[in-house]
Amino acid sequence: MAVTTAPATTESARRQAEVAADAAVVRVMAVEDASRLREVAALFARVWASKPGAGPLPSDALRACTHAGGVVHAALTSDGVVGASAAIWGPPDARDVYSLIAGADRTCRGVGYALKLAQRAWALERGAATISWTFDPLIRRNAWFNLGKLGAHAPEYLVDFYGPLEDAFNAGDETDRLTVQWPLARFDPDHVPGFEPRPEPSLEPGPDGLPFKARGRDAVWCRIPEDILALRAGDPAQARAWRHAVRAVFLAAHPLAATSISRDGWYHLTPLV
Repeated sequence: MAVTTAPATTESARRQAEVAADAAVVRVMAVEDASRLREVAALFARVWASKPGAGPLPSDALRACTHAGGVVHAALTSDGVVGASAAIWGPPDARDVYSLIAGADRTCRGVGYALKLAQRAWALERGAATISWTFDPLIRRNAWFNLGKLGAHAPEYLVDFYGPLEDAFNAGDETDRLTVQWPLARFDPDHVPGFEPRPEPSLEPGPDGLPFKARGRDAVWCRIPEDILALRAGDPAQARAWRHAVRAVFLAAHPLAATSISRDGWYHLTPLV
């Protein structure tokens, strides 16, 4: 695909990706040889705690991804692969890259951020305008990373997108997802996430008995639990109640999009501009 993005944008994206990798103390590179892709597949299986032979993406699928013009990025240290991501191209003429998966052994140390910025630089160099992916709307740390740190937005709520999954993150719950769209040229690594004050919440309680939604003239706010993974393990019934409560809010709010989230777990749904 021809490069259509201004060189200054792609050059700055490369520099930003390098700075993020240095901060995470990793080397991020695109990989396509079979041995390295087996390491990546093993990393994904380890992160998702999948059953033997049932990892999220096996090495042969990753090899097909790279052969078809997609990319697999690996974050490397002297210990080997500690994080990875994979992406393919979206529909023709959409100028969109679709991120299939991203994961890291080490959390909260910048590896995921470094992988995402490497993916962004790769996409911009090839003329993409956006990267899209999906995530579980109940996992607060992922919501904050996607909407707060990266500045993406989520215009689409998908009910039980994958059907039943049996890995450590999804077992025992329906696999609802939010579709994220990340406008690549608008990303600012120095941006400090903000969040508009919300009105007084409605009196309707959430599954934990506390207010969990509010409505303004052109916006909706919706709270999610602090740790849905712990709830799934310790109180599956309440976890399912959260799934259905948040789903109802998002579906009723359509076509509003989730454009930000507060540190205490309140989504802000607004019209896209």
